[in-house]
Amino acid sequence: MPIDANAATIVSAFDDVPRFAQGQVRDIRVRWACEEIGRPYRPELIHARADKPEGYRRWQPFGQVPAFADDRVRIFESGAILLYLAERDERLLPSEPADRWNAITWLIAALNSVEPSIMQVVWTGVFNKGKDWVEPAMPAVIDFAKTRLKSLSDALGDKDWLIGRFTVADIMMVTVLRALRHTQILEEFPNLAAYRARGETRPAFVQALADQMAGFDIPESQGVQ
Repeated sequence: MPIDANAATIVSAFDDVPRFAQGQVRDIRVRWACEEIGRPYRPELIHARADKPEGYRRWQPFGQVPAFADDRVRIFESGAILLYLAERDERLLPSEPADRWNAITWLIAALNSVEPSIMQVVWTGVFNKGKDWVEPAMPAVIDFAKTRLKSLSDALGDKDWLIGRFTVADIMMVTVLRALRHTQILEEFPNLAAYRARGETRPAFVQALADQMAGFDIPESQGVQ
């Protein structure tokens, strides 16, 4: 049963991230899911590098985004929000148990098995760029990420989507892989590069990206890279 599209929905998002993070902030996962099922939402913009609004940490204890609220719940963490949105709409999560739990498994794998290795690449090569310890550390960091990507590549094979049809797991995995856009790493795995591109060309993703970019307090000419 589709989620009630008339329910008031709020998604927190940042309005002041650095250029390299534009289009990458994790509220894009929630925006994308909402677009896939036609669920209207209202972004609540907050500053990433300033004190959070009063009471925000009672909603999101870590001061991050996204946080989510509607007339039923107030929750945080993108994985939990995606599952909440998907649980009542088969466009994001099948009802048949085997496919349903396969999709849930892949969503969790994106967060637990793939994203940590990719974020090490980002943390080392982007957030600490120019520090003297980065150059000798990067080969091991990249090798570990490639090990996880090889496993993902083998599992995906020639399928378009992780369980064969598009699900919420693909929203999570594609957004995880997008964090490597500043590198050439994914080019070593052509099926993963094609998989990421398939996700990025879905109309729902295109709209979600445009909406996230519109919320940033930056000149339009800077764009997303």
